[in-house]
Amino acid sequence: MGVAELEILKASDLKEGDTHVFHFKRDGIRIDAFVARVKGVLVAYENLCRHLPVSLDYGDGRFWDTKKHFFVCYTHGARYEPRTGKCVDGPCGGASLHSLRVEEKEGWIHLSEGQAD
Repeated sequence: MGVAELEILKASDLKEGDTHVFHFKRDGIRIDAFVARVKGVLVAYENLCRHLPVSLDYGDGRFWDTKKHFFVCYTHGARYEPRTGKCVDGPCGGASLHSLRVEEKEGWIHLSEGQAD
């Protein structure tokens, strides 16, 4: 069961290169996720490494490598291309993060699936 739209945060609060952690429910199960603004484009992914079922960020909201070129799994160093979510380095080679549908509308960033958590 999905919700047409779920407000995540004000669009003005997510600057270029920022990430924001949020949660929603899918079929009654809590899903941890994050949204980022990458080169002017909004992207959102489930916060779940494709190598092992662990969060990318250790729960501290850090997703970028030190140069802000890739999202990184801090458990084992897998690096993901931010615009596509594809693993470009590490043990999950070629797998992609689970992407989520987000859009900016009326000054807010919306998730178009799930239920409020």
